[in-house]
Amino acid sequence: MTDIFNFSAGPAVLPKEVLQQAASEMLDWHGSGMSVMEMSHRGPEFMSIMDAAQRDLRDLLSVPENYQILFLQGGGLGENAIVPMNLMGSRPDATIDMVHTGSWSGKSIQEAAKYAKVNVAASAQGNGFSRIPDVSEWNLSASPAYVHLCTNETIDGVEFHSVPDIAERTAGAPIVADMSSHILSREIDVSAYGVIFGGAQKNIGPAGLTIAIVRDDLIGHALPCCPSAFDWKKIADNGSMYNTPPTYGIYIAGLVFQWLKRQGGVAALEQRNIEKAQLLYQCLDSTDFYESRVEVPFRSRMNVPFYLRDERLNAAFLAEAREHGLIQLKGHKSVGGMRASIYNAMPLEGVQALVDFMQEFASQHS
Repeated sequence: MTDIFNFSAGPAVLPKEVLQQAASEMLDWHGSGMSVMEMSHRGPEFMSIMDAAQRDLRDLLSVPENYQILFLQGGGLGENAIVPMNLMGSRPDATIDMVHTGSWSGKSIQEAAKYAKVNVAASAQGNGFSRIPDVSEWNLSASPAYVHLCTNETIDGVEFHSVPDIAERTAGAPIVADMSSHILSREIDVSAYGVIFGGAQKNIGPAGLTIAIVRDDLIGHALPCCPSAFDWKKIADNGSMYNTPPTYGIYIAGLVFQWLKRQGGVAALEQRNIEKAQLLYQCLDSTDFYESRVEVPFRSRMNVPFYLRDERLNAAFLAEAREHGLIQLKGHKSVGGMRASIYNAMPLEGVQALVDFMQEFASQHS
């Protein structure tokens, strides 16, 4: 089979080594006579998989001991409801401050408003989500329950490259970060956040697994309406085994965590991701044939939306890209254009192949 490079935003490319290992273990995991898909989630075989995955993730992100790592279902979109249901029980009249930087934070605002009063502290909608509003412009509440950020907008290609300094203005309110599409792509200080969450299907594993990293003092404050299966305290108290977890997703995530360690960990992957992103953005900026609509300081390293200035060529671009083994480049339906998602598992060779094709296409159709 001819090698292809898959630029899908999610479910997304996985490391080939991980897929090969999973294939070799499909029918018989480590001599157990069972596939991981057939195992009891409470049996010793799967418990060892679960323990290793949690331990390796804690190591990779240097997660402090006073944070719980929870394996859940529902995806990042589900967490938009699960987060307020878990954090508002002790302060039901408090306000949630939210920063609107793109499509996913917009969904978060709509969902959170079902459970609490929401203050949109800042919005980039007026400039087409091409930048993140300066922190000095944020209209923050004096003491919000928490401040919600989507630190990488998968659709719009906008990324927070540092933690906003807002503690003094919010009486130390915790920051909740949706990191679905750039978790493990860069080093982060977990202690700067109260909650970090993300769906696995972009940079970790298959769809179906969601990961939440929650500071201990933020557990145990669920609203009465919170379903038991999504109550962080019940999940934490039961080691993410309150109900049957997404076992195969956890297994694949664990293999990805081991692969990341073999690559040198998150710091090594961050340098590789910087190199890939620079290569692609340099291509976009070197010609008038293509256009990036995100201002340079806010560009995502993981999700790179771009446009052909003559959009009549879109169909030809996608068709010819596929012929070159470059797939899943069509932009999200809500914004159009193209999008290249260059997650950890996308090799530099894939980005170089895309750049070579883009330059060739531009020369032929200019």
